[in-house]
Formats: sequence, structure tokens, C-alpha cells
Amino acid sequence: MRGKKSPSLISPTGAIKLMTHAMMGAALGLVFGLALVLFNPTVANLLSHGGHSAATVFIITLVTTFAIGATLTGLVFILAEDKEF
Repeated sequence: MRGKKSPSLISPTGAIKLMTHAMMGAALGLVFGLALVLFNPTVANLLSHGGHSAATVFIITLVTTFAIGATLTGLVFILAEDKEF
């Protein structure tokens, strides 16, 4: 009979796994933003006319959205991994 193992989210390893997923999401958000600016001239034109604040809001929005999504997805993966026998 197996002993009860502790949930991995509460351990330091679980926190590191979640931070890793958040960093991967932030990197994907930056890459997506760069690709969007390079391949869509309308977005590049809007950002050039919007000034520094428009570019800052654009990047922060993309990075935050992707980071939150990747963190939640990582949370689901970690919880599903804990339920496997």
C-alpha cells in the first residue's frame, strides 16, 4: 500500500514549477508581441503614433495575459500529475 504523498503545490518545488510556467508565458507573450508588430504593419503604425505609453501598455498587457494563462495551465498540469497513480 502506498503512503500518502504531500501535494506538490505546497512545496518549494511546486512554487518553482509555477514560476517556470509563468516565465514561459511571459516569454511567449513577448515573442507574440514582436511577431504581431513585425507581421502586421497596422499594429506597428498604431504603436509608433501612440508614443511610449502605448508601447508600454501593449507589452505589459500581452506579457501579463500570457503569463497568467501559462501559470493557470501549469497549475492544472501539476494537479493532474498529482492524481496519477
